[in-house]
Amino acid sequence: MNEEILINVTPQETRIALVQHGGAQELHIERTPTSGLASEQGLVGNLYLGKVIRVVPGMQAAFLDIGLARTAFLQADDLWHPLLSKTNIASHSSTQQQPPIEETLFVGQTLLVQVIKDPLGTKGARLSTRLSLAGRWLVYLPREATLGVSQKISDSAQRKALRACLKAALPPDESGGYLIRTSATEAPADGLADDIVHLRQQWATVCAQAQRLPAPALLYQEINLAQRVLRDMASDNTTQISIDCPKTFQQLSEFAAVFAPNLQAKLHHYAQAKPIFEHYAIEADLQLALEKRVALKSGGYLIIEQTEAMAIIDVNTGNCTDARTSAQTILTTNLEAANTLAQQVRLRNLGGIIVVDFIDMPNPAHRNAVLTALKEALASDRVPFSVSPFSAFGLVEITRKRTRASLSAILCEDCPTCHGNGQIKTQRTICYEILREILNSARQTNSNTLRVFAAPVIIELLLAEESVHLAQMRDLIGKPVSLQSVAQFHQGQYEVVPLSDER
Repeated sequence: MNEEILINVTPQETRIALVQHGGAQELHIERTPTSGLASEQGLVGNLYLGKVIRVVPGMQAAFLDIGLARTAFLQADDLWHPLLSKTNIASHSSTQQQPPIEETLFVGQTLLVQVIKDPLGTKGARLSTRLSLAGRWLVYLPREATLGVSQKISDSAQRKALRACLKAALPPDESGGYLIRTSATEAPADGLADDIVHLRQQWATVCAQAQRLPAPALLYQEINLAQRVLRDMASDNTTQISIDCPKTFQQLSEFAAVFAPNLQAKLHHYAQAKPIFEHYAIEADLQLALEKRVALKSGGYLIIEQTEAMAIIDVNTGNCTDARTSAQTILTTNLEAANTLAQQVRLRNLGGIIVVDFIDMPNPAHRNAVLTALKEALASDRVPFSVSPFSAFGLVEITRKRTRASLSAILCEDCPTCHGNGQIKTQRTICYEILREILNSARQTNSNTLRVFAAPVIIELLLAEESVHLAQMRDLIGKPVSLQSVAQFHQGQYEVVPLSDER
């Protein structure tokens, strides 16, 4: 499946779009730091020398200072015991039970850790002491002794040949492990050997800095987003990589010459006056990825709700009436929804648990067809995922690994009016709240009068349709109530202020 990668670079941010079938399938955004603000660059892959500041046995986790605004956390399952144990615990096999974290870590201890999940919401970065360094063809595991092959390489003969090439390229003194990446199927004859040399040099630099620098300290920073495109995203299916910034184009050309020579011919400098994302209609795709409702060509639509812990996708037929029968209409809509929601999951970078409420299909063959279509649509996803069968209530659960913030978390913030609820109280509800507040204030204070400050639309409603209720309230409390419009107030904002005398 041919694809094109678009790279839009400005001084404030870098945006990447992976385009297939004429539309964006993935969007990646990395912003540069500004004065007084933290960088929004991803931290996954960075190596730090951290200091343990708290061990929580009840959570089997520890909190570390790695130099960020929020402390990072390390779970017991992410500990590599042979190096970490303060009592020289021997290497534990996968069948042995891990010792409690309080027997392994102590406050003030320094650890060499790697970020495996960016800070999300109010949570700090997640850490691991199972370290890795990614190259073009290999992933180096300096603390392991295993030689693995990516599960995405399914051909057994190819897996065997790659493993043999790796073993032949290993230096005699190698004590670490390696994972052969999916991209290694495209590696030149000496590609694996070159990767080994490069990755060992990187690890030696990290170890030297760990000995020299005090904790907390950044020891290794992942390459920038544009460079990661060449290392992690580009493949044989990539027909062109278009970059709209001359400086970045030059930098990527130099990077490709060393680390990805096979991609040099695919680099293209986009020099047209029209912005690259507008030329390829990516801005429209980006805007759609922030909308709650996504229309389907058949006339149906998706409703996508995202929370901190999970996402919910509801499929609706809308005005889809092209099919001959109701069952066929539902099947047509669900099949199209399966493809569209897979695209939206990637575009929005939805992670964790994703619950899909397809339109009910009593026919088991139809359910199987939709489930197969969904799995096929998700198959090209670079992020690990799993899809469960239809539940008894007709729901499908997708679990998708979450390592970085979603698109909406990067580009949006909670509405200051509804505070992220997506709804605000009606004008009549606010009026009745104000009337109750008037009664409460009158009973709790000895003021001569009360004054209401509220948004113009609320004041107008109190003076018009709710004027009878306002008059009844004045009679009930036996005090005058004055109204004052405040243009700066939003619909749900108001104040009832007791006054000693009216001026």
